Amino acid sequence: MSMPFYVSPEQQMRDKADYARKGVARGRSCVVVQYAGGILMVAPNSSSALHKISEIYDRIAFAAVGRYNEYENLRKAGVTYADITGYQFDRHDVTARGIANYYAQNLGTIFTESPKPWEVEIVVAEVGEQPDGDQIYRITFDGSVTDEPGFVAFGGQADQVSAALKERYSDGMSLAEAFSAALDALSAPGNGGSNEITASQLEVAILDRTRDHRTFRRVRAARLEELIGESRAIAAPDAPGDASDAAGTTPTGTTPTGTAPALGPPTRPGPGPAPRPTPPTPASDRPRPLKLRPRQRPRRPPALTAASALRANPAISGRIMPGRITPDTIPHHFTQQPPRHQKIVVDPGFVADPVHDRPLIHRQARIHHSKSGESAGSRPMLRQPGRVWLTGRLGASYTA
Repeated sequence: MSMPFYVSPEQQMRDKADYARKGVARGRSCVVVQYAGGILMVAPNSSSALHKISEIYDRIAFAAVGRYNEYENLRKAGVTYADITGYQFDRHDVTARGIANYYAQNLGTIFTESPKPWEVEIVVAEVGEQPDGDQIYRITFDGSVTDEPGFVAFGGQADQVSAALKERYSDGMSLAEAFSAALDALSAPGNGGSNEITASQLEVAILDRTRDHRTFRRVRAARLEELIGESRAIAAPDAPGDASDAAGTTPTGTTPTGTAPALGPPTRPGPGPAPRPTPPTPASDRPRPLKLRPRQRPRRPPALTAASALRANPAISGRIMPGRITPDTIPHHFTQQPPRHQKIVVDPGFVADPVHDRPLIHRQARIHHSKSGESAGSRPMLRQPGRVWLTGRLGASYTA
């Protein structure tokens, strides 16, 4: 009888860690940087549908590298955990540390019990009211959690990217400076791909400290191109100025060949046609400033009450009588005269609107039993085309 091979627990954990580490290193690194106005997240990603950076909660974001199907399941689980915690307790009880611990427990269980570990590495970041309240947590494939103050590079060749980012990072950086440092670190040799990164190859998002409630915002299109231009201008070395200009100029009093200048009065340029003055631009061709008008809402037709209907059309005055309801002045489902112990009470604010032809439900009329003191129910009063109903007021009742 054959015996199964014995593998020590240390060897199993070592093999799993090597397998997961190689899977994470196949991709490209992502960078999370803290700046004066919030937290910046930059990831090389050419897909516009499969995101590496996403929102978890109001002030919390998520970034991941590795297998998409695995970290997408983690993202969904984190969103569910945050929503349930905020609903059961309070929205302020949802923190990045709590979500990081939740991810660490799940990844640790998967790494220990599953024969195949998940090839993922994630970062959970939370922006605070002040820079001192910002939190950045890194969770690896085996469930280890580390607090990363200031910046973190993870996935791919994280050590090389982190070393390049450390040289450029400083506290209180602006958004353009932080993006320039992140772009230079991602363009470092050894991170895979070309050194020149374009806007179509990047996925950028920020946690904006100045925004209320939901602080997560993606940077797209024109704004991303503008950031790339600003970062290149910051990273470009200072142009050589006076030294190069002085080296290329000829000293005064000598010719380029080193001979003495010719004697005699200096030559002046010959007379030529005087430049024509530019005619003034006509007033009609000048660009006029754009005048912005406030947004106007369409006017609603005024509600037609019984009093205004009587003033507009005296011919219907015989159909509306105060203190009495006739079959002509009540809706079609109240055409039958109710018993004397019932009365129809019109709710406050009931108005008639015969302008439109479609039936409208304005208010409800209640049939009240005077003897029992109970309400027999309510029915919606439908306006019929060409018919004007009574206008009710608070406490007004009309006995049939």
